[in-house]
Amino acid sequence: MRRIGNVTTAAAAAALLLGCATAPAASQPGDGKRVLVFSKTAGFRHDSIPDGVAALKQLGAGGGFTVDATEDAGAFTPGNLRRYAAVVFLSTTGDVLNPAQQRAFEDYVHRGGGYAGVHAAADTEYDWAFYGGLAGAYFQSHPAIQPATVNVEDRAHPATAHLGPVWERTDEWYNYRSNPRERAHVLASLDESSYSGGTMNGDHPIAWCQEYQGGRAFYTGGGHTKESYADPAFRQHLLGGIRYAIGAAQADCRPENGYRPLFDGTSTAGWKQAGPGSFTLSEDGTLTSSGGLGLLWYANASFGSYSLKLDWKTAGDDNSGVFVGFPPSDDPWSAVDNGYEVQIDATDVPEKTTGSVYGFRSADLKKRDRALNPPGEWNTYEIRVQGERLRVWLNGVQINDFTNTDPARSLADGHIGIQNHGTGDEVSFRDIRIKELPAQGD
Repeated sequence: MRRIGNVTTAAAAAALLLGCATAPAASQPGDGKRVLVFSKTAGFRHDSIPDGVAALKQLGAGGGFTVDATEDAGAFTPGNLRRYAAVVFLSTTGDVLNPAQQRAFEDYVHRGGGYAGVHAAADTEYDWAFYGGLAGAYFQSHPAIQPATVNVEDRAHPATAHLGPVWERTDEWYNYRSNPRERAHVLASLDESSYSGGTMNGDHPIAWCQEYQGGRAFYTGGGHTKESYADPAFRQHLLGGIRYAIGAAQADCRPENGYRPLFDGTSTAGWKQAGPGSFTLSEDGTLTSSGGLGLLWYANASFGSYSLKLDWKTAGDDNSGVFVGFPPSDDPWSAVDNGYEVQIDATDVPEKTTGSVYGFRSADLKKRDRALNPPGEWNTYEIRVQGERLRVWLNGVQINDFTNTDPARSLADGHIGIQNHGTGDEVSFRDIRIKELPAQGD
């Protein structure tokens, strides 16, 4: 909710690589971060590695980071690793690092370094528990190269935001020794009925991300074939994963289980529009606001103790909000007067800006600013309500903790809704989902 406009809100160059990798490229536009691509093999060697290296260098040239490539494990020293925002393990196999190099890499991750694993990165360092946890799962087996259907579970993460709900592609599809779902955040999974040879009993993650012991990790099981690295969709998948790993894009990579959809991208059944304006449902499953001031609210049920998650993005300096804890009404002002709004607009005063409980409590602005993706990129909210307590996470970072003390309002039972603020405010939403919670607890 906003009545006046405000101005919008707005890196250091990297050092040269030590002589254990290919010569560094010229300075790139953007933040100047550096990524090390490591492709040493001590087992099977993929003939697609040169294509992968070339693709990653091209992606870096256009994406604002410099790529250095090496097969020399001597690059894994504390001093050299400090030069890099992330290390990509590109189809590495077997035992590729000695104990001293392993310790250097562990310390690098503990200090906030990023990791991206591609394909056979899961077929690497089976006796190094730290690496197994970082990668998320170890390779077990694979069938022949064949087409398969990939179900995209998270369409806000930069590695998958460009994809539709279903991604049809051909690759060599790994089975894994364990399921990473309880430990990592699954971005995409295989439909085992769409191909032959899947062994994970119908729950088959194939790409995921996580925060791990101080660092950020992304893994994709794709990338066996040379053709993968010429495929624009797969290249964007890699670019988004690396952007997350280096901290250039934010995402909620906490494990996510037990949610059910309130809006799954196919219809607005169960929802009602209160007041003027509307939301348009596009073919890719996105709701986009127009006109207003109105509210699209979920009329089928009220909620009292829950975790609500939804993905949103603005086109520019746009305004909207997520309302919770209000009674049913065809008047959008009833939600304003009786519920609470978690604001989206990033350019208002502190108690009325992104992550604030509008008009009541500002977000932690330093944490908010670090967690927020800019206009044009997706963000994820978790709004957790238990009793009269309301907490807000932005891209996995807690930025607000508010407790209602107004006897005229109550969060203990109410509806949820998304605002279409007015003409010129274009805000999009995806994947609105909810999980019931105990009335009290953390």
